[in-house]
Amino acid sequence: RQWLQAHELTLEDAQRAKLELVCRKLRLEAGERFLDVGCGWGALVEHAAVRHGAKALGITVSANQLQAARARLARAGAGAEVRADDYRTLEDAPFDKVASVGMMEHVGRARLDAYFAAVHRLLRPGGLFLNHAIACARPEGGTLPWARQVGGGFIWRYVFPDGELVPIAETVGAAERAGFEVRDVECLREHYAETLAHWLGRLEARFGEAVAIAGERRARLFRLYLAASAVGFRIGRTSVFQLLLAK
Repeated sequence: RQWLQAHELTLEDAQRAKLELVCRKLRLEAGERFLDVGCGWGALVEHAAVRHGAKALGITVSANQLQAARARLARAGAGAEVRADDYRTLEDAPFDKVASVGMMEHVGRARLDAYFAAVHRLLRPGGLFLNHAIACARPEGGTLPWARQVGGGFIWRYVFPDGELVPIAETVGAAERAGFEVRDVECLREHYAETLAHWLGRLEARFGEAVAIAGERRARLFRLYLAASAVGFRIGRTSVFQLLLAK
């Protein structure tokens, strides 16, 4: 039923539903200190502050995202903060709730233990952490050999040069080694296949504008990337999981 309802949403409605899903799983309440690790363009920080009354802080190492997120919060009148900071050296602990959405892909397998240990340090006892990340679902082989993530493939060279997709079993193991208790694991693979199809359709509809902005080579590169990624999620070679953890 949930899948059928989500399938009928617009892309914008689905985005808002995703933000609410994160906050609901965290049981985010008014007045709680909330941290968004790698806050992107500020959507989750805004939602947590405006819809749930949280004392929200977003951190990012991207100057472009910092500027856009601050402008977003100013337009919304949200009582939240976004600043340039790194979760590994952040000194604002403790937080009641923490989320990381689409950031762990840039951490990599070798630094996974340090990643979860750092977030564990930032949380108060009893606090919750929602980790949302794409995962490799078939480690033995990719969807398309030339599009592999690691070792000089298409995605590694042109899209995410620092990205690594870790299987969910390894992610859970690293979280538990850091001292977290696993409370919930949810797979959202089918939803990502639909999302990518929508992104690809929107790019196709305005492809001329994309070429004008980024050049034909880069526009065609991302069109191929979106199409290949949609296939990977649809056939189950790539997946995405929300992992709810408690300290």
